[in-house]
Amino acid sequence: MEDRYTVECCDFIHAHEDIVEKVRRELPGEDTLYDLTELFRIFGDSTRVRILYVLFEAEMCVCDIAALLGMTQSAISHQLRALKNARLVKSRREGKTVFYSLADDHVKTIIDQGLEHVRE
Repeated sequence: MEDRYTVECCDFIHAHEDIVEKVRRELPGEDTLYDLTELFRIFGDSTRVRILYVLFEAEMCVCDIAALLGMTQSAISHQLRALKNARLVKSRREGKTVFYSLADDHVKTIIDQGLEHVRE
């Protein structure tokens, strides 16, 4: 039986310089990697993921999302602010109501691929 917590190591310690150099050239800059880390940090909260998931289905206001998820409007607003700052959701005003939706198709793709991975 394979132990998923065990990582195999080389018996002979020797870096393959050609591979290391090729990957070094392709590695994104620190600022880009930081931004990517921040994006994935946003996905580290189940409430935010639930909000994104419901916005797959329909554009919704804070009241709708709060009712659907059984949470307070204040809690939903707080999470929507984080999602909007991360450019994962966008908003539009219609009279006195603000509707939220996914910022673009990339957001749905990220969630869909994550779901596919955990369901394997």
